[in-house]
Amino acid sequence: MKVDLHNHSYYSDGILSPAEVVRLADEADCDLFALTDHDTTDGLDEARQTADKLSVDLVSGVEISAFWRNMTIHIIGLDIDVNNDILQAGLVHNQQLRKERAEKIALGLWRAGIKDALEKTQALSKTDMLTRTHFAQMLIQEGQCKDMKSVFRRYLTGKKPGGVRVEWKNIDEVVGWIHAAGGLAVLAHPFRYKMTQTKIKNMLIDFKEVLGDGLEVVTATSTDEEITLSNQWAKEYELLSSCGSDYHGWPNQRIQIGSLRDLPNLDNAIWRYFPCRT
Repeated sequence: MKVDLHNHSYYSDGILSPAEVVRLADEADCDLFALTDHDTTDGLDEARQTADKLSVDLVSGVEISAFWRNMTIHIIGLDIDVNNDILQAGLVHNQQLRKERAEKIALGLWRAGIKDALEKTQALSKTDMLTRTHFAQMLIQEGQCKDMKSVFRRYLTGKKPGGVRVEWKNIDEVVGWIHAAGGLAVLAHPFRYKMTQTKIKNMLIDFKEVLGDGLEVVTATSTDEEITLSNQWAKEYELLSSCGSDYHGWPNQRIQIGSLRDLPNLDNAIWRYFPCRT
């Protein structure tokens, strides 16, 4: 069974439409697939219409920015009711924070000598949802940096020109939004937060205490060691195991939908426990 439960369309920071992303999942022979755009479910209707015409079993999802101990982390909601008022109110709150952040990033880049950053970045997006990925891609196209890693290091983190702090809601509230919508809450890509293993484990303890449900054990960039550790932690902290490529589709990103290693423990796979599918 091929499963990919973390993917993006142009409704957040991906480059393809929801329909195109679902068609790619079908071409990759995905049996179970989730669209998880950042802080929005707006692309799911289009994704559902396309999935219904193909052999893809679509899971309604979203990736939500949250705060843990004053740090930004991402929590994925899977098998959610997109019409839930509590979830949608939370997403509207985050969307407003993203709009304010984009304006502040553009101002910081202007002060660093990069003119019309907001307009140039908006030209890369088919919606009004501007993310740091959009600004990074703009800076690459402008020749300011050669790749995503260097552009974030030079411009978009900490006290750099486009480094903007956002006060997201704490993880307990975000998990609550997902549960209100009947979904399962998954901590995304634990090794991407540049934490020590001790700090990751503390994060997992706190995530479990606020009734988080799962951990993304396998991503497209996971090493064997990371998968082994994530699987071990999922068992230790009684979290379900998820997997997702985090596909965006930008030409300078080599991640492909469905190109994932197998979960080490399929008995603990999160899709076995989706509330709407059991």
